Amino acid sequence: MLRRLVGNTGWSSTSHDAEYEAVDHLLATHRHLLLDGGRAEVGSEEGYSACNTFLSAVEKTAKALGLEVAPRAYRKKFSANYRALFPDEARHYRVDVLEASADQHSAIWVNGDKFELSPEAICHAEALQKSWMDLTSLLEGCAADGTHPARADLVCILRSMDDAWAHFEHRYIAELINIEEKARRLMIQAVENELKLEQLEEMRGSPEWKEAQASLVQCVAHLNSVANFRRKGRDDLGSDILESAQIVLDRVGITSKEVVAAGEGKGWAQATISDAISRQAGVSLAVDVVASFEAMRRYLQGVKKCLERVDPHLCNNGGLVARLVDWEESWEVGARYVRHAECQEAICDLIAACHAASHLAPAFTTMCTDCDAELFLVLPRLVILFCLAKPTAPRGGLLKGLLPHRYLESAESKLELTDDPELAALSYQFKQVIDQLGSGLGTSDAYPWTLLVRRSVIGAAEAGYQCLQHDLRDQVEKLMRGVEKQSLELQRHCAEDWNQCSSVLVQCFNGGSQKQVFLSPGGKFQV
Repeated sequence: MLRRLVGNTGWSSTSHDAEYEAVDHLLATHRHLLLDGGRAEVGSEEGYSACNTFLSAVEKTAKALGLEVAPRAYRKKFSANYRALFPDEARHYRVDVLEASADQHSAIWVNGDKFELSPEAICHAEALQKSWMDLTSLLEGCAADGTHPARADLVCILRSMDDAWAHFEHRYIAELINIEEKARRLMIQAVENELKLEQLEEMRGSPEWKEAQASLVQCVAHLNSVANFRRKGRDDLGSDILESAQIVLDRVGITSKEVVAAGEGKGWAQATISDAISRQAGVSLAVDVVASFEAMRRYLQGVKKCLERVDPHLCNNGGLVARLVDWEESWEVGARYVRHAECQEAICDLIAACHAASHLAPAFTTMCTDCDAELFLVLPRLVILFCLAKPTAPRGGLLKGLLPHRYLESAESKLELTDDPELAALSYQFKQVIDQLGSGLGTSDAYPWTLLVRRSVIGAAEAGYQCLQHDLRDQVEKLMRGVEKQSLELQRHCAEDWNQCSSVLVQCFNGGSQKQVFLSPGGKFQV
């Protein structure tokens, strides 16, 4: 085969075919690089792929030219994750290392903390970028002239680039490892606090045990604030929520071990919890708080065995995030409906009223079981109706929490619907309709309430209006229009609060805890 001779470049007929072919390939791959002022553009898939191919060609060319590899014994001290990327002392040029040398002054953000490269790392990055610019400039000149680079020039630049690359890689990866260790410290602290709590289990209830539990809750809250991107990432859910839940469970004779056993599918524990919930609906909320905390503890026990697998960007750990979502959701509910005894009492009272209503209008049970869309129109109507029937605490306290603007700020303990003109008028109208339904028909005291409940659940057509006079029917409909107006305000004034309340009511009505999935045994552990 005849080989083209290009001036006095150092390539001669005696040059090895491998060298010549390697340089040809290097020039070809260089033509596909996406460059911006000499800097490789790697943001796009096309640019990244072209740069990766070019770096591979640079390695092959250096090898074909017989260039000695710069020392890389430092890689033996890399962490396991980085040793997997750099398994030996070969060059292993990577696009992300080159990109980091170009972005040397950019801050590195991990879990909300800012890190910057050291002056030494920046110095090595600048040296690598200079060698990179020298190489691309040399090859650009050859492409313009249609020539090959002088062998001596190419060898000099490749040696310089490999040396600069090794120095920057060493410093950069070492600093990344240090940053990652700091980023994982949150997880390590949580693991250590969980272990401490586990060691104090025999002293459960002691001041030392309570202090260890509070410390672990604080660690979980901190993890939640930096890793839980799927919810709010709250860090203000304290150990008092857990303590309140534990008090509720203690009162009905349920322990944390039974909560865990129920989550693991133990029938005896599930029966114990179901029995307690049937006697006090709000128990399921306390079970959720404890179950989510125990699930978090179980995760920390598992991750302790594989901390090297934890992504330092904690939000990238799917198993952690899933448990934090469950934890925050359960504890937000607990903060309102478990920690505050009045709200817990109101929920239990309303659930009792809902069960009574389901006997009067069985369709309500089906709506709750199926979570029918119509339920979310019916439920706020019933809540308003229940509060009209019994406006004082505890129901009045719950309504005040959902519609605070309807109550006087100074009325701390006094809960009167008369504080607000609209609610006062609706309350008066409710009493009138109840009286008129009872006296006008000569029926039992239960009939007026039955009629209103059925009207709220299944509508006017099937509520049993047939025996009512037109004027009395009009009075009922006028009342229900007022109830409907307030039910819409209940849903809209603070949609998030109402959605939480309605979810709690449906869960408690259905009689089960929904938050024990992460305690179930089996399955591959997910970091």
